[in-house]
Amino acid sequence: MKFVSTRGGEEVTAAEAIVRGMSEDGGLYVPETFPKVTAEEFDRMLSMDYAERTALLLGKFFEEFEGAELLGALQSAYAQFEGEDPAPLVRLDNGMYMLELFHGPTCAFQDVALAAFPHLLDAARKLAGIGEDALVLSAAGGDTGKAALERFCDRAGAKVMVFYPEEGVSKMQKFQMCTQDGENLSVVAVRGSGDDCRAGVAKVLRSEACRAAARGKGYVLTTADSVNFGRLAPQICYFFSAYCDLVTSDQIAMGDKVDFTVPTGNGGNLLAGYYAMRMGLPVGRLVCASNKNCALTDLWKAGTYDVKRPLYRTMSPSMDVLLSANAERLIFELSGRDGALVAERMKALSSSGKYSLRAEELKAMKQIFFAGSASEDETVECVYDFFEEYGYPMDTHTGVAMNVAQMYEAKLEEDTMSEVHPMVVLSTASPYKCPQDVLYALTGNDVKDSFKGVKRIHLLTAMKVPEPIKAIRYKPIRFKTAISADKIEEEVMKFLG
Repeated sequence: MKFVSTRGGEEVTAAEAIVRGMSEDGGLYVPETFPKVTAEEFDRMLSMDYAERTALLLGKFFEEFEGAELLGALQSAYAQFEGEDPAPLVRLDNGMYMLELFHGPTCAFQDVALAAFPHLLDAARKLAGIGEDALVLSAAGGDTGKAALERFCDRAGAKVMVFYPEEGVSKMQKFQMCTQDGENLSVVAVRGSGDDCRAGVAKVLRSEACRAAARGKGYVLTTADSVNFGRLAPQICYFFSAYCDLVTSDQIAMGDKVDFTVPTGNGGNLLAGYYAMRMGLPVGRLVCASNKNCALTDLWKAGTYDVKRPLYRTMSPSMDVLLSANAERLIFELSGRDGALVAERMKALSSSGKYSLRAEELKAMKQIFFAGSASEDETVECVYDFFEEYGYPMDTHTGVAMNVAQMYEAKLEEDTMSEVHPMVVLSTASPYKCPQDVLYALTGNDVKDSFKGVKRIHLLTAMKVPEPIKAIRYKPIRFKTAISADKIEEEVMKFLG
């Protein structure tokens, strides 16, 4: 399968798309067509484990990759997760389910998404005839960076450099990144927002001068963020796996539609759900859940993407995003794959901070998506109420998603003509990733120390504290560098030596 740029004109192999991460014209790579999952393949997936389901689906996009090796890499990676299933589905109530994506080594969904990425990158470099090592850049909201550091720790042929907003992640997320072992890694705080980090990394990746300088030092530049299709594709798989689990547990019949609610920041998970639907997954509605930073939700509601607004720091920091990169891939599809129009809109976004959709695009979007946002108070109330009613502790990002899922269900009750489907809410992080905020939501108490928050949540909920969280409590801080956003390129060159 070939991959094309969202801004038109460029066509590359899957291997080239993974190695490059982003298109030379500034766009993002998307598959030239969406492969379909056949009825026979759906039946086969029902009896497969998670790694087997993932290998089958990824093989549809990455046809030139050796299937047995990919399956082996996935099995090895998922063996490091707690429990037998990397993405278990938990039934909360009649028709309501939680897809838990936080049982990996760093306690967030990026563990599932990045499990195969080191193998895909190694294989892609070989297939593309690239002899240089890889420098993997990540602009982290707090979870992607840590997962990338963990997956590539002391791995031959690659270095990883993570940039995160100094004041834009939870204390636990920061502690996880800055105590990371590994001689091939660097973690840098940026005095700015997550959007500043992403813009800085994107600028480096798009710069021919940076790419040439890296090649001169024996490296090819790429990224582990969801703008890289090699990182995004595995996220499609847990939508299919959740559906298969609903079928095998007799919650639904094959072919029944299911709704999914996705806590949304940079938009990768939401886009993955849309791609799953395009591949044949029976999706009813995709629900986009935003926190106070609701530029993407406003796009869904009114058809204008306007990022000229304040960026708020919230208790769901991985969702503190205004410039959602994956929105570009979605509007590429909604526009009828009009690369020139997408390029024009991205230029407008850069110059004026906004662009608008055509009426027919907005209508098509509303048929697929519902969008809503949750305030800080609503998030706290949802986390508290859910624990009181079900004894189920959730993190604040999931609290945002659950609040919007309930908002959507209330809308359905008002509209008697609407179809009601089972709802799967993506739980993208462990409550122990943001323990101080979760403790506040559950008890109203503030603590300054993250590990005191962990202890008190455990005492209150009896939820097991993940071993990776326990293990870092007394680890020394290794990475202390802080820079302004305009120094990201300079820091990359310095790291290359």
